[in-house]
Amino acid sequence: MTTAQSKKLTGNGLWESSRIILPEHLASLIIQRRDTFTQEKPILDGDELEIIYRKITESFTNKTEITLILFDRFEDTRAIGVIERVDTFGRRVRMDGEWFPIENIIAVE
Repeated sequence: MTTAQSKKLTGNGLWESSRIILPEHLASLIIQRRDTFTQEKPILDGDELEIIYRKITESFTNKTEITLILFDRFEDTRAIGVIERVDTFGRRVRMDGEWFPIENIIAVE
């Protein structure tokens, strides 16, 4: 028996050398890793909300380009464009033909 073979048979070597992961275990690992890297949605105060609303209004009236920073559990996303419509009843804005809920907007640049 060589030293490489004897290492596989001692301790956890047999498991580590097999390199086989069942699909159920892989799915469980993926979910566990995904959940450890989630982030909480920030709570915006009144001043921050006022800045967001003001910049959205300025983009809509002046047709200037802005960047919306949208909350996502895994990674914040950015949308760049000009606000085309503001739906106050539905609490959403449309930019470049796509609607964005206002509650998902965490900042505007």
